[in-house]
Amino acid sequence: MNRSLYLIAYDICDPRRLHRVCKYLSGFKVGGQKSVYECWVTPAELRVIRLELDKLMEAGEDRLHILALDPRMNTLCFGLAKPFVQTFFSIL
Repeated sequence: MNRSLYLIAYDICDPRRLHRVCKYLSGFKVGGQKSVYECWVTPAELRVIRLELDKLMEAGEDRLHILALDPRMNTLCFGLAKPFVQTFFSIL
């Protein structure tokens, strides 16, 4: 499968919607914290994520950014941060 690393960042105004979005994205994340997740997904999974988040969010109040991370770029890490390395990947 052709997976790519994406950075998904969100700002949700309503606590109930925030919890739903956070819980939904937790199933896809391989790293990140609070409202910024690193997600290692296929193009098909990304389409599903976009459709589901569109249902969970309020377009007039909430914000979402999905950024494709270029695998050719060097990762700069500071503090406790570690770059994502896919030595093994499995979905159970």
